[in-house]
Amino acid sequence: MLHLRWKLEVPDLQEEGLCAWLEARGSSAFYREADPPRTCYAYFPPEVAAPDAAGLLAFPGVGLLAAEGFGDEDWLARSRDGFGAFEVGSRFHVRPLWDETPGPAGRLDLVVNPGLAFGTGGHETTRLCMTLLEDLAAADRLAGPILDIGAGTGILSLAAFLLGGQRITAFDIDPDCGPAMGELIDLNAHLLGGAEPYTSFVGTLDAPQVSGPYAGLLANILLETIQELLPRMAEVAAPGGWLVASGILAERTDEALVSLVAYGFKPVQVVQEGEWIAILAEREAR
Repeated sequence: MLHLRWKLEVPDLQEEGLCAWLEARGSSAFYREADPPRTCYAYFPPEVAAPDAAGLLAFPGVGLLAAEGFGDEDWLARSRDGFGAFEVGSRFHVRPLWDETPGPAGRLDLVVNPGLAFGTGGHETTRLCMTLLEDLAAADRLAGPILDIGAGTGILSLAAFLLGGQRITAFDIDPDCGPAMGELIDLNAHLLGGAEPYTSFVGTLDAPQVSGPYAGLLANILLETIQELLPRMAEVAAPGGWLVASGILAERTDEALVSLVAYGFKPVQVVQEGEWIAILAEREAR
C-alpha cells in the first residue's frame, strides 16, 4: 500500500481553486515551498485512488512535475522535503520540529509541525497576519480579549500571545485542529514558561464558547468564508476593535474591502506578499 505525492507547479492565482479541487478528490495534505521556485506538493493516502491528472487542465498554468509512490516508512522523509526554517516579520523565526537549530538572537523561535493542519507560517497569508500583529503590539492593542477564527494550528494565537496578547481564544471547525493546537503549545514550551497562551475548541463562530465583545479578531481564512461570517463577526466585535482578515487574493482586494465596510469594519491598512493580501480593519461604533 503506497502513498502518492504529486509535485506541482502552481501559479499563486490558481492555488485556492486547486486546493479545493484536490481536497474534494481525497488529498490529505498540500503545501508550497517557501523558497523559489516555490514548488507545491499534494499527498494522497493509500486508500484513495489518485484523480485523473487531466483535471489539472482546468487550472491555467498548473503543471504536474512528478508523481511518486512511497511506503509508510518513507512518509516522514517525504513530508519534510522542502520545509526549512525561515523568518517572519521583525520578531519571529519559524522552524520545523526536526530542525534543532535555534533562531537568531532577538527573534522568537517558533517550532511547528508542518502538514498536521493549516497554519505553519509558511504561507504568505500567515506571514502577513503575523506582521500585522507586530504592528498591533507596537501600538499596544493586544490587551484582548482576542478571538482567532479558523485558527488551524493556532500559530496566530501563539504569535499574538508572545507579542503580549492576553485573553485569547482560538477555534476551528476541523477536528484535526484540536490536537494540532495542543501540539503547537507543547512544541513551544521553551517560549511559554508554563503559561497557557490561549484557550481553544473545535466548533463554529456560533458556539457558546464565543462570548464577545472582542477587542480583536483574527480571520486567516478564505474570502468566501469571511463574507459568510461577517454578520456574526460584527456582532461579537467591540466598537473600535480591530480585525485582521487574510486568505484573500490581491485581485479581490476591492471586493474584500467593500464587504468589510458593509458590516461596519473600516479598512485601515492593506499589506501584500505575492498574490495575497491581509487587511487590518476597525469596527466602527454602533
